[in-house]
Amino acid sequence: MECGTSAQMSSSPPRVRFAPSPTGHLHIGNSYIALANWLHARHAGGWFLLRFDDTDRERSTDEFAAGIAADLTWLGLLWDAEARQSDRLALYDAAVERLKSAGRLYPCYETSEELALKRTLQLQRGAPPVYDRAALALSAAERAKLEAEGRRPHWRFKLSGGRNAWNDLVRGPQEIDEASQSDPILVRADGNHLYTLTSVADDVDFAISHVIRGADHVTNTGAQIEIYRALGAEPPAFAHLPLLSDAHGEGFSKRLGSLSLGDLRSQGIEPLTVACYLATIGAGAPELRESLAALAADFDLGRFHGGSPRFDPAELVHLNARLLRQLPFAAVAGRLSAGVDDKLWLAARGNLQHLGDVEVWRRVSEGPVAPVIECPEFAAGAALLLPAEPWDEGTWGAWTAEVKRVTGRRGRDLFHPLRLALTAREDGPELKLLLPLIGRARALARLRGETA
Repeated sequence: MECGTSAQMSSSPPRVRFAPSPTGHLHIGNSYIALANWLHARHAGGWFLLRFDDTDRERSTDEFAAGIAADLTWLGLLWDAEARQSDRLALYDAAVERLKSAGRLYPCYETSEELALKRTLQLQRGAPPVYDRAALALSAAERAKLEAEGRRPHWRFKLSGGRNAWNDLVRGPQEIDEASQSDPILVRADGNHLYTLTSVADDVDFAISHVIRGADHVTNTGAQIEIYRALGAEPPAFAHLPLLSDAHGEGFSKRLGSLSLGDLRSQGIEPLTVACYLATIGAGAPELRESLAALAADFDLGRFHGGSPRFDPAELVHLNARLLRQLPFAAVAGRLSAGVDDKLWLAARGNLQHLGDVEVWRRVSEGPVAPVIECPEFAAGAALLLPAEPWDEGTWGAWTAEVKRVTGRRGRDLFHPLRLALTAREDGPELKLLLPLIGRARALARLRGETA
């Protein structure tokens, strides 16, 4: 059976959802999925839902939910609506009753140990570890006896046993043979609803048109297609993105907190850098755009392909440096310390990897700096040639030309010792921009070997 034709062919603006579990911090792998959903929606004037899958009562917390919302806001992925599954239990109960009435949901009484033993025996026989539907053969009296013994059933969805096919917007034509799959458990013995049910019920209720998620969900898509239809809805279009790996080829772990957005924010990575990197990862060299809106205008799910793209923090830092070089003072003024003005920003931005690095050059311009003097005689002679203030961008060129004329030095022999004396650093911003900020008094003292 072919799924999602109505959703895929519809010309209506897309309706998408990002559905994190608030059981940890938002990491890069989650953010990659969230961004793809948001960009796909905004590309066509669509609608973006933030839905917290918080039915894991032991691990879900309000603090994690607030943190995820804060991270998405920092990244610029504002949502049109928000929902929590813990507030929607009546919807799931109604879906359960509808599936029971349709004969698609049936009670099973095996314990986890009994199921594990069945799987072991099947594997020993060389058979696939698929649930044998033994519970369907139980009579009403047998079920009553089990319940009298204290057993409470979990509930499985009865698959058709056929083949479910869909045209994945990333992976192309896909097909799942449901005869090779176990009937999925939708309700635990304790009454808790599982993701396979709740996600579909929510998608139907919110009229989600496109489900954009990681490739780890491909195998459960076939079962969900049948659940959509059993609930009286046509399935949405599906797009399964290749999963990100880290620079070593390992997957990202929410529980380990690998590369969380909070970590990147504390390191001084710009949110637009993260968005640009994730939006273009795996498609050649990372590209910068001036805004999220510009990213959305160019976004195309069809560009995702192949194996897992590798997220390289060093590449991200390099892209961040490229972005900072382009940012005007007005774009960062509210996040800089009081001592950083537009002149220092324009001088320093070409030498920053993170926004906070500008403080290095604020200290260089304001002092105190312990100068590095390679040749005291040369430095003292250069000090005598310092022109009077006021200084501007032309001062450095005029001064070094005069030092060159008097000393005969040129190239690195001329410029390197002056940089070391004035900044105590091997490299940095253009000194024609930095020298006026240092000022004559500090420059003179540093050339004399004094900390200033």
